[in-house]
Amino acid sequence: MREAKVHRIATASPDDVSGLARAIETGEIMADGIVAILGKTEGNGCVNDFTRAFSVQALKAELSRHLPAEAVNGIAYVMSGGTEGALSPHLLVLERREGQASTGGTSSLAIGSALTENLRPEHLGTLSQVAMVADGVRAAMADASITDPADVHFVQIKCPLLTAERISRATREGLTVTTRDTLKSMGFSRGASALGVAVALGELSIDAFDEGLICRDLSLWSSRASTSAGVELENHEIVVLGMSRDWSGPLAVDHAVMVDAIHVEPVRAMLERLGIGRMADFVALLAKAEPGTSGTLRGDRHTMLDDSDISATRHARAFVAGVLSGMVGTAQIFVSGGAEHQGPDGGGPVAVIARRTVEIPGPRHGEKA
Repeated sequence: MREAKVHRIATASPDDVSGLARAIETGEIMADGIVAILGKTEGNGCVNDFTRAFSVQALKAELSRHLPAEAVNGIAYVMSGGTEGALSPHLLVLERREGQASTGGTSSLAIGSALTENLRPEHLGTLSQVAMVADGVRAAMADASITDPADVHFVQIKCPLLTAERISRATREGLTVTTRDTLKSMGFSRGASALGVAVALGELSIDAFDEGLICRDLSLWSSRASTSAGVELENHEIVVLGMSRDWSGPLAVDHAVMVDAIHVEPVRAMLERLGIGRMADFVALLAKAEPGTSGTLRGDRHTMLDDSDISATRHARAFVAGVLSGMVGTAQIFVSGGAEHQGPDGGGPVAVIARRTVEIPGPRHGEKA
């Protein structure tokens, strides 16, 4: 029987690993139990956001003091750039240990991870990427001992993007890439990865859409996918969060879907199901932010898509983070921009991890509020 642990650690800079180092030294975190590290870094979240790679480099250097290289490289590092507004830079360290047998058949938080092979540049934004990610999500579910997709509440993925060098590499081989715009490549990668999650969880069939619909038909979406593209990798690093009776411990996870940036009712219902403030303590929140393609929010015009100074994804991150921070009482939350096929157009999935202080049944996908 395994037990999941989630540690939220504030950072003073992208390379600040002092909090992680202290937690390992005191035994609060067991280095050999770390499955994944998610982090918010204060870069621009775009192609040239090297704060993500800088953070991963610092994390690997610290963990190399405690683990062999193979173990260090086997951890999933999902750094999300962009802490606009009052978003607070931090790390979420996901750990698993041997736990006590659960009583009464209660489900607890289960964590699984998988790393795919490198994605060839010409496959980015294609059905090949969708299939690769779907296989990776299934592998991460197996790693978490989750057999029923309904028990998965959130899938966090770090996916690659195209750079000028990667495009040139494909061109020299006589191959065609989905786009030569490196910034747009982030959206295609996020979108294809999200559709891979939908396929793995049975939300969509890969035979139900063709390649031309990726990032074009936004009626296709996953309710539990969160994908983030970065220059620091060429493969996919996949983390599955779900509930399982094969895991023990006080942690639980649930999810909701916002249909627009101020649609808080489903999030409030999720917090109620988890018992936040009554039977459980808040641990972490993960969410996607999306400006939407209409240029309006409930009929009112917004300027996120028309601002040439600041990317629309940066506006959306700050706006949605403000909405959600007000609900959980902290700005130390993981809000990622760019929600192609991740929730409905203009909205996005939200997941919350809570520590139960009173024994309550663990949530399952599809439960009514």
